[in-house]
Amino acid sequence: MTTSKRGRQEPEAHSSELQELAQDARVTVRRPGEPDPEGKCVVYWMQRAQRGQENHAVDVAVKAANHLGLPLVVYFAAISNFPHANLRHYAFLQQGLKDIEEDLASRGVAFVMRRAPNESHERLFADVGAAMVIGDENPMREPERWRKELAGRLQIPFWTVDADVVVPSKLIERAQYGAYTLRPRLYRLLPDYMHPYENLKAAYEWKRPRGFQHDSLDGDITRGWKDLDRSVLPVDAWTGGTHAARKRLHHFVEDILADYETSRNRPEADGTSSLSPYLHFGHIGPLTIALAVEAAAKKHPKLRSARDAFFNELIVWRELAVNFVRYTPNYDSEECAEAWAKKTIAEHARDEREFLYTKAQLESAQTHDPLWNAAQTQMLHHGWMHNVMRMYWAKKILEWTPDIRTALRYAIDLNDKYFLDGRDPNGYAGVAWAILGKFDRAWNERPVFGKIRYMSRASTGRKFNSKLYMQQMEVLPAQSGLEFPG
Repeated sequence: MTTSKRGRQEPEAHSSELQELAQDARVTVRRPGEPDPEGKCVVYWMQRAQRGQENHAVDVAVKAANHLGLPLVVYFAAISNFPHANLRHYAFLQQGLKDIEEDLASRGVAFVMRRAPNESHERLFADVGAAMVIGDENPMREPERWRKELAGRLQIPFWTVDADVVVPSKLIERAQYGAYTLRPRLYRLLPDYMHPYENLKAAYEWKRPRGFQHDSLDGDITRGWKDLDRSVLPVDAWTGGTHAARKRLHHFVEDILADYETSRNRPEADGTSSLSPYLHFGHIGPLTIALAVEAAAKKHPKLRSARDAFFNELIVWRELAVNFVRYTPNYDSEECAEAWAKKTIAEHARDEREFLYTKAQLESAQTHDPLWNAAQTQMLHHGWMHNVMRMYWAKKILEWTPDIRTALRYAIDLNDKYFLDGRDPNGYAGVAWAILGKFDRAWNERPVFGKIRYMSRASTGRKFNSKLYMQQMEVLPAQSGLEFPG
């Protein structure tokens, strides 16, 4: 191994080390090659995994920077036109930015945020003198397109890291039919990836150049964005960021996990982890959650059954959704339905509906069904909905709209507009399950639904205290600061 007078390893020394790092199953090399020998830092373009600690992408970037004898700069671009994002989403996102800065600083890593209209990635890479770029994997259609386009323009190496699943997505090499086909594959691989994060520290400090353009984390980062949808207001019941996510995880493990198997199906109770908004923004990673639950089960063996039930949701169903979006280009279209579902949909396309509602009526919770209206109210004013109610909510949209295509469009539009965890593989997979029978089997034939699983208000409402749930939702519009237990 040879080093330069500046202490940086020469190409022949660091090449093999970087090649070994690139073999990590989480890493995808989108543009290969040697780092720029004149580069002044490594850049991690943070997008999906918005956290400074317990982030595989940061770990990879720190290792690469230390190998090259360079500092690491973490860059976040606050773009004004992220698909379907509105003020509610940006407010939650912004609450996490200072946590990122603080947690990165504890690792000796610099954090830079640039907001539109000054958020050009390539300008940032040039301004800091990037030797190579590390980014996040994201299976969603638009973010994947951005990565492919950037890889085609860059003249330096560009890698992405799969930081927001427990088992690297590319190890499951094709689309899975359902949870029962994915589960054994995931669980065979799981022991190889259930290991604590390294949280390595950067060996070299980045010094911001004089006159370097960066934006403050204070104030509204959306100010001046004329085209941003500001009609959906932030929700006071949620606080974004890694520190809030860790606090919620601690509460879940200490106070909820023991009763998870019975309480998780009660929308009126605080019986789930309520971590989905934090997972969507990457404020916390699923491995962090899984390790905390696993540690609790090891300490208290009586929690093993609850751990298994929770892992089925956190790992199996969540990573099935990622697999679905990764390998299904039309994940938000009726074309993604299985053959049996397409057949039954076609056979019942002209079935008469007892009730038909416009999108505006659904959006404002103006239906004949008080349970559904309560769920829609929770979406509107809380930015979240219990999973039992999400299933019921979507299936009723199928029942109350003229056709599958309209039902799917209404459900996805509302899901993406109001949920803090919308615009996410989990959301698209959930809507596809409810409306298209995805990941499910054929059931008994009935009007409108055909062989797609049906849910009634009577049967759904008997499974929990639906009266209490509806009462809780009645006060949401009047109390903006209400904290409804998720």
